[in-house]
Amino acid sequence: MDRRDIEFDADGTTLRGWFYRAAGAAGPAPTIVMAHGFSAVKEQYLDGFAEMFAAAGLNALVYDHRNLGASDGEPRQEMDPWAQVRDYRSAITYAATLATTDRERIGVWGTSYSGGHALVVAAIDRRVKCVVAQVPHISGSESGRRRVRPDQLPGLLARFDADREARFRGEPPGLFPVVAADPAAPCALPGADCWEFFDGSTTRAPSWRNQVTLRTLEMAREYEPGVYVPRISPTPLLLIVAPHDRLTPPDLMLEAYERALQPKRLVLLPGGHFDPYIAGLAEAGGAARDWFVQHLAG
Repeated sequence: MDRRDIEFDADGTTLRGWFYRAAGAAGPAPTIVMAHGFSAVKEQYLDGFAEMFAAAGLNALVYDHRNLGASDGEPRQEMDPWAQVRDYRSAITYAATLATTDRERIGVWGTSYSGGHALVVAAIDRRVKCVVAQVPHISGSESGRRRVRPDQLPGLLARFDADREARFRGEPPGLFPVVAADPAAPCALPGADCWEFFDGSTTRAPSWRNQVTLRTLEMAREYEPGVYVPRISPTPLLLIVAPHDRLTPPDLMLEAYERALQPKRLVLLPGGHFDPYIAGLAEAGGAARDWFVQHLAG
């Protein structure tokens, strides 16, 4: 597989990742811009998707979000969803400068939190000619309401307020665990499947950190990418939903799909939120590959 390391500027911050060259391409080829979900880095199984795309004649540009993994940015472990949306657009700009990219055939792929970003970017950036959103984040307010136990919510909101005052005094941002082995322990992504995915991928992704800033959680609760879904058309949209997803509620994804206009396609993938990365990679990656090939390489 032809893969090289890349880096590019995103509003003054250097982002780093990989570029996979489309197999058999003699000239410019379609390019898929990709990034991972909440707190995750590219080594956590994005190479499998990129390799499938490259084998089908599609370039793949994979990068780490700012403040995470190999990319620069401060404060570390902070995820501002709108900064990440702007970085997707910077990645598209970078991809368009490459001689190996057909700038009229650029697609975006996102998963989980970045699946929400993919929806927003496809709606606001017409350079995007095709989009795949895998188990995407749809509504911060509704997901937050379901994810945080009612008895823990007052304490979390109080921590947000205290953290804001501490930052005002010049102190470093507070941190919060992403996942926890104890199902009763407060964390950003509760559930045994969340712990198993992240804890099980630490060997292949040593740059991943089990913490995010408290401000990350506050911004996530305010982020509503689902409202952009009706604006994606006429860009072709593929939505991949796991019916047993306990992290990004399937009913929110299905409601978003109903609001989307044509052309669109829905794929229901057996299993839960993390199955597409490993057990369901062939099906999830294959559906995305075929959608991109149909609309970008056909």
